[in-house]
Amino acid sequence: MKIALLGYGKMGQVIERIATERGHKIVLKKDEFNTYDGLSTADVAIDFSVPSAAVENISSCFHANVPVISGTTGWLEHYDEMLTLCKEKNGGFISSSNFSLGVNLFFELNEYLAKMMSKFENYSVDMEEIHHTQKLDAPSGTAISLAKGVIENSNYTNWTMETPESNQIHIEAKRIGTVPGTHTVTYNSPIDSIEIIHTAHNREGFALGAVIAAEWIVGKHGVFTMRDVLNSK
Repeated sequence: MKIALLGYGKMGQVIERIATERGHKIVLKKDEFNTYDGLSTADVAIDFSVPSAAVENISSCFHANVPVISGTTGWLEHYDEMLTLCKEKNGGFISSSNFSLGVNLFFELNEYLAKMMSKFENYSVDMEEIHHTQKLDAPSGTAISLAKGVIENSNYTNWTMETPESNQIHIEAKRIGTVPGTHTVTYNSPIDSIEIIHTAHNREGFALGAVIAAEWIVGKHGVFTMRDVLNSK
């Protein structure tokens, strides 16, 4: 399989190594200093760039008839535009806040727990996420996905980083050292607390999940999720 890497930072380099180990060939390493030359020869593209570059990267893939896996966060105000373009061009698209297998299992656990806890009004929920100091967006896309998972399965209606109202989930975002990513969901009551935590030890899980998603989407048309890739439901 021929892969175009859109974004060649630390994540892009880990993806390159894992993809190569799995027998794939990298035909483009796109960063701010080069062009999309080689994109049209790719079987699939993997975008781990920056929020300001994501929309151009993704749309370039659709115009080149190349399915794209996007792990970039912080650009989702343009998500509906990209869905429309994907459909217009009959493209293939997976955008996820986190491609880690463990995190996607954590998403499932979070939704299941939210359904259980929705029956107990004496518990309130809040979230904390910790990432390395180079992460540009806050809160993380993973934290937002976790909040949405709770909202869809409870009486909460929104999330906030400020002082929450009764129908809001508070998210605290911390940027510390080189932490790959830690996410905690806590249910508090006057008598006890319940927590679920996912801790990433390195970038390997994110990169492997993205490569597996890339392998899966080749030859497919439409908008998919990691749930489709993992067939967890």
